[in-house]
Amino acid sequence: MVGAATMGGMKNVRFFAALSAILLTVAGSAGVKVQAVAAQTLPAEPQLVILDTDIGDDIDDAFALALILRSPELHLLGIETAFADTELRARLVDRYLAAVGRKEIPVMAGVPGPQTNHFSQAAYARQEPERRHGSGVDFLLGQIKAHPGQITLIAIGPLTNIKAAVERDAATFKKLKRVVIMGGSVYRGYGDQHQPPSPEWNIVCDPAAAKALFGAGVPVFAMPLDSTQVHLEQPDLSALLAHGSPLTDQLTLLYHQWTGDKEWRSPTLYDPVAVTYAIRPELCPAKSMRLEVDAKGFTRPVDGPPNVQVCLQSDEKGFLEFLLGRIAR
Repeated sequence: MVGAATMGGMKNVRFFAALSAILLTVAGSAGVKVQAVAAQTLPAEPQLVILDTDIGDDIDDAFALALILRSPELHLLGIETAFADTELRARLVDRYLAAVGRKEIPVMAGVPGPQTNHFSQAAYARQEPERRHGSGVDFLLGQIKAHPGQITLIAIGPLTNIKAAVERDAATFKKLKRVVIMGGSVYRGYGDQHQPPSPEWNIVCDPAAAKALFGAGVPVFAMPLDSTQVHLEQPDLSALLAHGSPLTDQLTLLYHQWTGDKEWRSPTLYDPVAVTYAIRPELCPAKSMRLEVDAKGFTRPVDGPPNVQVCLQSDEKGFLEFLLGRIAR
């Protein structure tokens, strides 16, 4: 005969066994749901990108590079410098990347040429030991061959390297996934919204290069003056420069070289808009257009089959929130 205490114990065992089975079933079901949700929210593979930049004159290229480095949606395969003293620009990038712990990113020098404007951040670049860099054009074509149909080229300087790549191997260049540029002036020139179109710097430095790109058969997305004249004003500028991270420290050094003897200047963030488009295109919706480039560097809309997607107006508030949130996070 089983005692009452024993019977009670057996009942407790059976109760806890049944309860455990129920909990395991519920947990298992929840686990499946959690895994399903996790599968839905896992980020896509980062985009493969190459940056073509004339960093060192204006300050916006430095902000554009900072945004790329802080964006997990992008995998930066390498950087090629553009315009004038491309070797010195490459040294600038070397120092910048070393300071933020990203020396593994390849840095290449693009096609050199005469310096026709003020290289405002040359002193920063000259603090980096001199060395010879590989060819930016060779690097670009080599990476396209290694990753056909996968690379986004973000070009935020004069397009001379692109012209050289097209002239050397148009079939390989055509295997880019797309090219996103800061360049052109469709309906708005430099200054306020009422300024007429004007030759924009990146295009006027090499109009033939822009023609080569627009005719290369690669999807092109252009962020012209119409959508990129976004100003970083106080107090956001002061807060960013005082943030104190290795990345913002480099922006601070480059900013003060750019301002020279002026107490402060409000940067116009042309180039980071192109980077932002590669990540958050909804902040700068693009429309199909056909742009014609003339010898004076004007980019005029004309009738005919579209050859470029153009963002004519950006969400400036959304862009600034995105940029500042990434760089100063």
